[in-house]
Amino acid sequence: MRFHSTRGGALVALEDAVMAGTAPDGGLYVPDELPVYQRSDFTEQLPIDQFAAQLLAPFFVGSMLERDLEGICADALNFPAPLRSLGSPEAALSLLELFHGPTAAFKDFGARFLAATMSKIIEHRGESQPATVIVATSGDTGAAVAAAFHRRPGTRVVVLFPDGRVSPRQQHQLTCWGDNVISLSVKGEFDDCQRLAKAMFADQALSQRLNLCSANSINVGRLLPQSVYYAKTSSDYAQAHDGDRGSNSHYIVPTGNLGNAFACAWAKQMGFPIGALILATNANRTIPDYLASGDWQPRRSVATLASAMDVGDPSNMERLQNLWGDAAALNKQVRSCSVTDAEIRAEIVAEFQRSGLPVCPHTATGLHVYRNLLQDVERAGRHWVVAATAHAAKFDEIVEPLIGESIPVPAELTELLSCPVQYEVIEPNVAEIVNRL
Repeated sequence: MRFHSTRGGALVALEDAVMAGTAPDGGLYVPDELPVYQRSDFTEQLPIDQFAAQLLAPFFVGSMLERDLEGICADALNFPAPLRSLGSPEAALSLLELFHGPTAAFKDFGARFLAATMSKIIEHRGESQPATVIVATSGDTGAAVAAAFHRRPGTRVVVLFPDGRVSPRQQHQLTCWGDNVISLSVKGEFDDCQRLAKAMFADQALSQRLNLCSANSINVGRLLPQSVYYAKTSSDYAQAHDGDRGSNSHYIVPTGNLGNAFACAWAKQMGFPIGALILATNANRTIPDYLASGDWQPRRSVATLASAMDVGDPSNMERLQNLWGDAAALNKQVRSCSVTDAEIRAEIVAEFQRSGLPVCPHTATGLHVYRNLLQDVERAGRHWVVAATAHAAKFDEIVEPLIGESIPVPAELTELLSCPVQYEVIEPNVAEIVNRL
């Protein structure tokens, strides 16, 4: 399969799209066509790596990686994405737990798949110059990318994160690596980090000299594996419950840069049994305001409790528009709801009182949408899934005072928190980054 730019650029092979990150015209790579699957194509509940290999096979046809796909999936997707039931028989609600990877956040799926894919590309090409992976992060992405690429031959990673705008445990995960990982705390906000990354890729001479690659959700190699857990959970649930609640699952996805939500849109477009798709945002209202007004107005981000979603200019809106059209067309496919910090706090408390389950601020945005912003008629008789994007222990300083209890820390996170940190604080300009490379 070939890939083209959202702005109409020439077709390229999968390996070229993955290594370039963005297209030369500034657009984002998307497949030239999406495969469309039937219910009969997935008739048994496979382990996630085997499901991924079957789902993603068409995207790898004709690529130098075609024979490597099964191994890439086995290497990268070696942890589960289970559904946890929270609902009653009258209203089926599930959490899609995406935090069982090495850094306890959903970003592990995309980052590990991308790292495994890039490593195979570098191996096939026999490149002598290391690939420099640039990642701008509002919290979880950088940690997942650093963990996935740490000590991988032929790569070095530059993590750009906003100074003072991530949680303490997030920052520890961003800065505890060393070796081939360079962590830089940027004086500014996430959008400044993203602007710096885009500026470096736009400078073609610099990009070529440093052999730049992107690991943000602008990279199509991140989005392909993220579509897997939406496809798999909707398919598995439909097989188990067909005739009971109908064939569709309906998803509420907490979103910032729109990568995770767009992956769900891709799974829906490929024919999987996905009904409604609701984009849950925090106080950064760029997406819901656009759907309401039709006027795309990126703005500076606002700091919130759900810091990984603090994005004022979501890059993947360009992909969503390319898939489904402008605001008028998008309103037929998706909805978006904004949740305040006060509502996030209240939902964390309420969910712990209901189920005894501590949830992170991002997951709480999705739960608030389900509990408070859906009509009874929308909930009744339907299976709703809220994407639980990170483990609550990553936000202990927010969650523990609200629930009045300590949150058990996953073993993988405990190991990372024991490692020493190393990072530098820089001004938000490209020259400072280049100097450190």
